[in-house]
Amino acid sequence: MQFGKYLEEKQRAEWREYYVDYKCLKDLIKAAARQQEEAGVTEYSPRTTSLTVQRAMDSRDSAEEEFFRKLEAEVEKVGNFTAKIVEGLRERLFQLQAQAKSTLSPEEKDHLLEEAQRIGDSFLDLEKFVNLNYMAAHKILKKHDKNMPSSPCRQFYISHLHNQPWVQGNYSDLLMSLSNVYSELRGDLPAKAEEFEDQYRYSTTKYWVRMSDISAVKHHILQHLPVYQYSDSEYTGDSQLVNSVYLDNSSLEVYHGRLDERPTALTVRISWQGPQEPTEVSIERKSQKQTGKGYEEMQDRMTLPENVVVGYLEGEVGVEVAKEFWQSMGFTSDEVENNVELFTEVQKVIDSKQLKPMVRTQYMRTLFQIPFEPTVRIKLDTNICMIKENPEDGPSCTISGRWYRDPSVPIQRTEITRFPHAVLELNLALESGETTPEWVQELVESGMLTEIDRFSKHIHGTATLFPDAVQALPYWVDDESVRASMLSSAPEQSVEVAPTARDQLTSQQSKPRKGQSNEIDPLTEPLLGRDTSGLERSGIAYRRRYAKRMGLLEWWFSKPPMAIRPKIPGVVQQKIEPKTYFANERTFLSWLHMALTMGSISAAMLGFSATGSSKAQASHDVGLVALILLPVALVICGYALLVYYWRSEAIRNKDGLYYDDRRGPLALTLVVISALSFIFLVNLLDFIEQLTEGPPENASSSPQEWFKSTIIYQVLYRIDTE
Repeated sequence: MQFGKYLEEKQRAEWREYYVDYKCLKDLIKAAARQQEEAGVTEYSPRTTSLTVQRAMDSRDSAEEEFFRKLEAEVEKVGNFTAKIVEGLRERLFQLQAQAKSTLSPEEKDHLLEEAQRIGDSFLDLEKFVNLNYMAAHKILKKHDKNMPSSPCRQFYISHLHNQPWVQGNYSDLLMSLSNVYSELRGDLPAKAEEFEDQYRYSTTKYWVRMSDISAVKHHILQHLPVYQYSDSEYTGDSQLVNSVYLDNSSLEVYHGRLDERPTALTVRISWQGPQEPTEVSIERKSQKQTGKGYEEMQDRMTLPENVVVGYLEGEVGVEVAKEFWQSMGFTSDEVENNVELFTEVQKVIDSKQLKPMVRTQYMRTLFQIPFEPTVRIKLDTNICMIKENPEDGPSCTISGRWYRDPSVPIQRTEITRFPHAVLELNLALESGETTPEWVQELVESGMLTEIDRFSKHIHGTATLFPDAVQALPYWVDDESVRASMLSSAPEQSVEVAPTARDQLTSQQSKPRKGQSNEIDPLTEPLLGRDTSGLERSGIAYRRRYAKRMGLLEWWFSKPPMAIRPKIPGVVQQKIEPKTYFANERTFLSWLHMALTMGSISAAMLGFSATGSSKAQASHDVGLVALILLPVALVICGYALLVYYWRSEAIRNKDGLYYDDRRGPLALTLVVISALSFIFLVNLLDFIEQLTEGPPENASSSPQEWFKSTIIYQVLYRIDTE
């Protein structure tokens, strides 16, 4: 689809006159190209002039001049309209805040909540309006340079466009005000950060979020959780700048340990908040602790003054200096004791592993949480970038006597990488048997989130900025949506990255036919190989279509809500090891072995019952037992084959699913128990009947002789003789 048609389809009817006039601009480009073709490209232009010689002037403006004049007018039109809408939203929010603070009845609260919803929807519509016009400007400038290669302007004008208020303007204060309104109406205003102590254990899942979906995700969350307030002196907008410096050694031991998920993996980082140089920092240690359920990630932190960090890393600052600082901060004796232990342990690790500052991560973090209701906590990190802490052309931090990069040293292209997506971290603290809130599941299944198992900004930054030192890469680097940002940080002399099989397949499938245009590629850039149409489809509608296709299999192998992987586009295609296939085959053979054993016993018993034994009742009972066990064996065979096929397809397609079956083994166990219970009941009734009737008249009065006539003796004797 050409972008002109796409723009017409996506326009909001009541705002149609305020969109960029793409068709008119395209016609001006065609006219300018014809003029240039007719007049030819002027190769000579005098570099001197005379103030006493008048040159001949052309009273007509060229089509190219008309194009730039029209483009500037369109950009100004979009900016004025955006400012007008934003001002209207601010006025509506101001009135809504005043009404929300008054005493309201339940009906009035519902009415105000609906108004808040409408304001949020209007803001999202405005963002779509801005994005469409911004993309239209990009497309028309690209078309200009394509049709008039002798006078390119795209690079220059894009820089001019970036400085427009409607492009670079930060309107997060609108969402912040909207958050306060929702909090007032729900009655769950957040407490200050210092009043909250994080004492809860969370299950964590990380997702990627497209830049175009960030505001929609925020709006969905704001309707249920408030923005968590930091201290007023440092807080601006709905997010806070976070800096984290990660320590590692020359062999990147910490990086490889985390990537391989080694039990001994340990991470040390130094963090602070805000754009200013830090006065206090947080030393954090992440490690793994073995529990009854495997390895659990543990995180400990302590606070230190910035001026002792260098000495601490070098082992020159003792714990007494830190103790004085903690006591002056009002820490309790238990807190000081715990910090002393952490201080000593981390310092030993730094010395033994020779850890130095290596990579810094910077991002704007928005935290959503009700402090007194810890069930759901959400972190949304935007504007993520990773920086080399030691300049390539300058002295390292150690030589400079610093623990973080000198801000005055320019950052080279190969020393920084900017992550193209936002990262959402979902933390759930659910009691046993408690289900995930419905609104959380709606968000996960909306198609706006892409689950990324074990994603780490530290790992991504190290893999990108130290390509020659890393021995392994995380699985997500193969995704097309991040490769461009990674390659932009690659050294020029590096070997060209060979295209992957997916790259070649995509290039063949996306190659436009003759006469067709592929102008909206940026709109369909995939996240981890998912179908981008999933971003526009409802999660519920998709599940219905998927359920029709899968039927009973989908229901049987489905998980309870938030197990935590959604069965929608947006799950990660993880790397599948060969041992996964072998494990599936071993499981299949184990089930077959059980079924074969049970089937062999059943077949032998059928053969015994068909030999025409002198004891007709015993033969009848043996045949009944065999007829009960043999179908059970066949059911096990069918189940094993079905599960083997389902798992093989899921592994081959790299679906982000759980491969275990929580219902099948339980169902088979119930079937086997039922069959054995029935067999036991039949034999018990037969035994009771024989005890009641006593020995037959023609049988010996000896109990031993009577026992030989029972079914138990007949079966055992038959098996022994065979």
